[in-house]
Amino acid sequence: MSRLEKILAMLETEPNDTFLRYTLAMEYRKLGQSEQSITLLKDLLEKTVPPYVPAFLMTAQQLAECEEIEEARRVLRDGIEEARKQNDLHAAGEMGELLSELGK
Repeated sequence: MSRLEKILAMLETEPNDTFLRYTLAMEYRKLGQSEQSITLLKDLLEKTVPPYVPAFLMTAQQLAECEEIEEARRVLRDGIEEARKQNDLHAAGEMGELLSELGK
């Protein structure tokens, strides 16, 4: 059984597990399936309460790789704001660095 199959099997019993959903998105990224990965990550941003902070950075990185720079910047700005709300200053800093690299 592949890693992807294992993650999908675990999600069958725990479909709302945020970390498993994030892990699935990262597995799709590793397999070169960026579109599927980005879709899953955006779902974590929009439908998880509170939004899953690590998903902001990963979404923005992949969007930048796909040359969706403006959308990546928007995700980063939203992510920085959310990270600060959740008192995750480390994540806010990492996103701020990527935002600087992409140009504000």
